[in-house]
Amino acid sequence: MTGYDLQYDRACGALTGMAIGDAMGMPSQTLSRAEIQQHYGTISTFVAPFPDHPVSHGLTAAQVTDDTEQAMLLATRLIRDGGTLDEAQWARDLLGWEADVRARGLRDLLGPSSKAALDAILAGASTSETGRNGTTNGAAMRIAPMGISARTDPLPDFLDRVELACRMTHNTGEAIAAAAAVAAVVSCGIEGQSFDTAVISALQAAAEGQKRGFPVGERDMAQKISAALAAADTGTAVAEFANKIGTSVASHESVAAAFGVVRLAGCDPWKAAVIAANIGDDTDTIGAIAGAMAGACVGRSGIGPKATGPVLAANDLPVDRIARELLQLRASHDHRVADGAECGP
Repeated sequence: MTGYDLQYDRACGALTGMAIGDAMGMPSQTLSRAEIQQHYGTISTFVAPFPDHPVSHGLTAAQVTDDTEQAMLLATRLIRDGGTLDEAQWARDLLGWEADVRARGLRDLLGPSSKAALDAILAGASTSETGRNGTTNGAAMRIAPMGISARTDPLPDFLDRVELACRMTHNTGEAIAAAAAVAAVVSCGIEGQSFDTAVISALQAAAEGQKRGFPVGERDMAQKISAALAAADTGTAVAEFANKIGTSVASHESVAAAFGVVRLAGCDPWKAAVIAANIGDDTDTIGAIAGAMAGACVGRSGIGPKATGPVLAANDLPVDRIARELLQLRASHDHRVADGAECGP
């Protein structure tokens, strides 16, 4: 496999793995493990949500949620802006996405803090202020395209890009560190690294990303991720792991949990999706983040057709085109860095 072929396989793997994890977790999102058992037993394949699900009502088996849709939206914005990010346009993109969700009669809308931040931006508020309390996983769940489009080296430049994608709604050390860690794994995976090797860069990105934004929320995301990986290494049961690490929408719980899920699954995107779907609470986001990281580290060639087929059939996801265009940004970014035009401070 040539260098580009490997990158292309890994980029497609990240986007496809994200969608698989998201779709598997869709019917169980917001539910406790006991409620998942009550409604579905053990989720081992794509299933439809039960009637009048509080969030997933209106979706069918193998459909994705806001995680994948917003990630693809970010990818499209990055491509249109040539690898940078026009924050006003990005705000309009997200508000337009929510309007479309409402028009489809679905319930998976922007969170109240994100909606308030975006409305404030369009009313003239500074993007450096609107996300000062955002510590949830909304930034990390959609950051995978950034990891595809840029290398982690030089790290300050990489973190500048991650911070820009976060700050409108999640301008806190916790959220930026979490998103930086996820993006770093994806970026390193694109370069051909294994998950275990990529984690080294992810922890460094989290530690440095923690210094960005407002000091709100968890003060050491790198430690939370390390703790989740250590818990997974003990071979603990999924329920015990979930109780110890947490699976809520808080970045320090769900993003850390996603790292542990990848380790528990042996970096198999399908196994990670199954674990996430049954883990409870923010299952779709944990699945999407874990799937993106695992997929970036094994490639689409490492994901079986029983996982990819139903998701691609149930959703309009231009994975191949988006992967190619994000990799074009990555190549352009590499040239600019080599020329000294984009070195971080």
